[in-house]
This record gives sequence, C-alpha cells and structure tokens, in this order.
Amino acid sequence: MNEEPEIVKNFLLKTLYLQGWEKRIDCFTLGEGVMPASFKVLHDPVRNAETLIADFGESAIGRVAPVDSGFWWIILLRAYTKSTGDYALAEMPEIQRGMRLILSLCLSEGFDTFPTLLCADGCSMIDRRMAIYGYPIEIQALFFFALSCARKLLKPEGAGKEFIERIDKRMHALSYHMRSYFWLDFQQLNNIYRYKTEEYSHTAVNKFNVIPDSIPDWVFDFMPMRGGYFIGNVSPARMDFRWFCLGNCVAILSSLATPEQASAIMDLLEERWQDLIGEMPLKISYPALEGHDWRIVTGCDPKNTRWSYHNGGSWPVLLWLLTGACIKSGRPQIARRAIELVEQRLSKDGWPEYYDGKMGRYVGKQARKLQTWSISGYLVAKMMLEDPSHLGMISLEEDRKIMKPRLTRSVSWTC
Repeated sequence: MNEEPEIVKNFLLKTLYLQGWEKRIDCFTLGEGVMPASFKVLHDPVRNAETLIADFGESAIGRVAPVDSGFWWIILLRAYTKSTGDYALAEMPEIQRGMRLILSLCLSEGFDTFPTLLCADGCSMIDRRMAIYGYPIEIQALFFFALSCARKLLKPEGAGKEFIERIDKRMHALSYHMRSYFWLDFQQLNNIYRYKTEEYSHTAVNKFNVIPDSIPDWVFDFMPMRGGYFIGNVSPARMDFRWFCLGNCVAILSSLATPEQASAIMDLLEERWQDLIGEMPLKISYPALEGHDWRIVTGCDPKNTRWSYHNGGSWPVLLWLLTGACIKSGRPQIARRAIELVEQRLSKDGWPEYYDGKMGRYVGKQARKLQTWSISGYLVAKMMLEDPSHLGMISLEEDRKIMKPRLTRSVSWTC
C-alpha cells in the first residue's frame, strides 16, 4: 500500500526460511509445515552479526503451536502478488513447496467427520486459555481464506494439481458447513431454541444434539431482529455463541460469508454498536467471561479478567479488518465512524496494544504502548477508506461454484 514491496517480499522469504527449521518441544517434533508464531532478532556485538530466533510454540504460553501463522503467510503472499503483479515469487519452487507443506498439515486425512479444522486452545491471536478449543471461527475463516489464496497461487503441474483438487473439495464442504451450522440470526436462534434432542439418521435437524437449555441467557437479549453473525464454535453438543470480531471480518473478506450474511453482520454491528464497538474499537470477543465461568474456562487467568485482554478487551489492530469488511459490504460509513473514535484517543494514549472495560474506556492494565500493530491497523484502515481500491489486496470474491446451504427438516420436527 505504501509502495515498499521489497519489505514484504523479504518477510515472506525469511519466514519461509524459518519454516525449514527443525521444530522440537521436549522430545516431540512438530509438523514440517508449521510456520513460526513469532521471531526475534539477536545481535552479536562480538561478531557484529544478527541471528533470527523463531518460536514455534516452544516458548509460547501453554506451549501451543500456532495454527494461524501459516494461513496468514499464504494470505500475505497472495496480497503481495495481487499488489505487485510479481508472480515470479509465488512460482519459485521453494515458495510452492512451502505452501504445500502448510496445506499438508491442514488437509491431512484423519478421524474428522467435519470439514472444519480441529484446534487446541490458544492456537491463534487468542493465545491463552479462552475455551476456543475445537473448531474456532477465527481459524475456520482463516483456513477458508488461505485455501482460496492457495488455489490461485499453486501451479497446476505435478504435486500442485493434486493439492488444487483437494482444496476444491474441502472448500465446497467447508463453506456449506460454516454457512449452515455456524450462522446465527434471529430465526436460527428461534429454531435452536425449539430443537428436539436425541435425533438419529441423516434427516436430523439438530445434527450436533445441542440441548436448547444450554443457550446462555445473554444471547436472547443480544440478538436483534435485524442482523446475524458466525458464532464462535460448533462441535458435538456444544455451541459457543460468543461473537469474535476477527473471524467474522475475515469471513466477509474471504467470501466465506454470503453477501446476505455479510450485510447481516454489518446490521448487527450497527444494532449493537455500544457492545461491539464501544468507545474504543474493537471488541475482540463478546461478552466477557465472568465469575464462575471465568474461573473454570480461563483457569483464573489474571490477564484475561472480565473485559480485559482477550476476554472482551478492545483491540485497535482489528480496525483494518473491520474497514475492509465494511467497504466490501458497501457500508464504509461504519468504518468511518469507528476510525473517528480511534482518532480521538489512540495517539494521545501512546498507541497501546489494547483497552479494558465494557466500553473499552481504559488503557489495558498490562497493555504495552507504541505497538506497531496498533499503529499499522489504524494506518491501513485509513488508507483503505481513502482509496478503496486497496481492498483488492485482501479481499476475494465469492466462488459461484460453491453451493449455498440447503437444510433438510427432520421427520420429528414440529411447528
């Protein structure tokens, strides 16, 4: 966006180099395709040399390997290619191999009955215990996005042809699954509220045997008549109804969300502005876990107390994703309003990492300042709003070949 593609190219190549490192945690070796969660530069004053030190989860809190970093690498590669027209980088044999290694990890066959990707807690931006284990929306949306990008970047010769075929099959199944079972609006909430349980056979409507009494009370007040969103998680007998900003914004940008669903997400943001945006955009998740739920789910995590950090904290870095989603949905005024809120305080507060409080009013109790991603999130959002053509780098159009969900009623369903 700032006409400095060499920085991005160098980053892509350096992280690809780190991917080739042996990755060990105690006596266990991680998959070859895992990308680092982070890295740091060590300077040796004696030799006057710099060395990259990567973290693949062995230094992370909870020792969880990152699932999202490989997806972001593929997404960034596509953004670079789209912006510069430099297809030579993506066609390099080592780049093609790097993509295939990442895809091998997430397209491998196993015991799964769903096309979604099974993950551990703390494997993404939310890197602490927050009950996102299972099939979190953030990872599924990024998974779909990365598959779409890889589909455009892989060469159709040799091993690439097989991967393209596997991608097509997975995207078809994944989009159907997400649009059918993760989507929640007023009508679907009412349907779940009336679910029958213990249904058998392929005609079951309540396919995951969700008990209606498990629906939290807050959802009924939160869900407006107009609007909807992809819920946090769906697995056997469990639906996590929490809102997660990153997953829903990426669902729009990747076209995992249909145009109608994207519009409904925008409607929800307008209807629940105080809850999801507040005084400092944006809530990473909503609502916060409190009391007994907080103690059980987070393990009494002192950093993820209610309305703080990943537990309902407000993160300015998410502003660029919101802006992209708003522009793509034809609702740039929502992003403009959020940016105006950010401009009132973010710079004056020293560009903190996150804000605390139900309205995002207070600088986070452990928030570091002068954070690069808080600054860049604002700058990218501002630049996209001023020149919406930048959206093409991080947005994909809907694949018309992917069918829309068709729901079949159970024989036991009653109106």
